[in-house]
Amino acid sequence: MNAPLRRKPSPVDAPPWQLGDIVDELRAAREEWRHTHDRRPDKGEREFPSRDALSDIVSKLCGALFPMRLGPADIQHGCSEDFYVGHTLDLALRALLTQVRLELKHLARPSEPDAETLEARARDIVQQFAAALPGLRRLLDSDVEAAFRGDPAAHSVDEIVLCYPGTLAIIHHRLAHTLHGLGVRLLARIVAELAHSSTGIDIHPGARIGRSFFIDHGTGVVIGETAVIGERVRLYQAVTLGAKRFTVTADGTLEKGAPRHPIVEDDVVVYAGATILGRVTIGRGSSIGGNVWLTHSVPPGSVVTQAFSRNEVMENGAGI
Repeated sequence: MNAPLRRKPSPVDAPPWQLGDIVDELRAAREEWRHTHDRRPDKGEREFPSRDALSDIVSKLCGALFPMRLGPADIQHGCSEDFYVGHTLDLALRALLTQVRLELKHLARPSEPDAETLEARARDIVQQFAAALPGLRRLLDSDVEAAFRGDPAAHSVDEIVLCYPGTLAIIHHRLAHTLHGLGVRLLARIVAELAHSSTGIDIHPGARIGRSFFIDHGTGVVIGETAVIGERVRLYQAVTLGAKRFTVTADGTLEKGAPRHPIVEDDVVVYAGATILGRVTIGRGSSIGGNVWLTHSVPPGSVVTQAFSRNEVMENGAGI
């Protein structure tokens, strides 16, 4: 019997890229960056929290907060519901503890963190976060009710939870803001950006937002880090609560954390496309019309439309 013919390797079969060389060059680039920034990652350990892990954690937390609406399809009222909530919370909080450890360890560098102190701090953060969840659920209920009352197109509160991007964004924000207040700000920012990616609504976890908050439609809404929003506030799509200018330190770097975003008092409505910049105050019960550009405070009960807004020129990247 004749031996089978062996086909000679074709040049087409060989990949056109030099994979080994590229891997070597990427390693060299990483090492250069780490040397420049004095980074010495521990061998075999992850250096930063995982975006994928936090996405799964938030999904579980949403299910635990709203089991019959954001939980699994086969869940039932009663014992099955409580079992699901307990089991899911346990998984989510254990996974969150791992991510908190990573952030705390990263924050402690370049000095070598004390393992016992770090572990105690991580457990305390997750314990406080877990204890805050019942209050967050009640706070979110007020947001859902506000959306139902404020939108004639909504036929049930269930529709609000299941369908509205503004509600998804505020659920993420309430969770992220709690983490932010507990000192794990990188985790909080990742949670906020997960919602930003899926809804187009950008709420910094540092923003303080009162009860019964409603974002209608939502796409393009931006709420900055130091914004303060009162109770029963309603925003429409493409609203920006941003900074007018940035304080620069003596060495030329931007000052971090300075109050630079608006204060929006109770019962304010801001219509689509409005831009409010700087540490200004929008008085209680005011109405800010669509596409208004506002850089000054207004007293309670004001009605501001384009005809009454002032024109100002922004330079050198201000107004972001």
